[in-house]
Amino acid sequence: MDVAEVLDRVRSIPEGRVAAYGDVTPGAPRMAGRVLSESHEPDVPWWRVVRADGSLAKGDRQRRLLEAEGVRFVHGRVDMAECRACGSSATSP
Repeated sequence: MDVAEVLDRVRSIPEGRVAAYGDVTPGAPRMAGRVLSESHEPDVPWWRVVRADGSLAKGDRQRRLLEAEGVRFVHGRVDMAECRACGSSATSP
């Protein structure tokens, strides 16, 4: 998987939904993190990518952006059962 494909998968995550790093790059979650950390493209909704347990890698700023989109949190983590983007290309191998 190349950088462009990773970014396209992140762009495909619908507003109000999230994907885990491993959903974006199955078998290589750190690749998704690396690509996102190096990307400066303004149209990539990086805040929609979270850890598999619903915790946030980017803290309060990420949480504010997700809450603004209606993402639900339970005990300080994204409610993955409710908010995970299933069936999008972000979760397709």
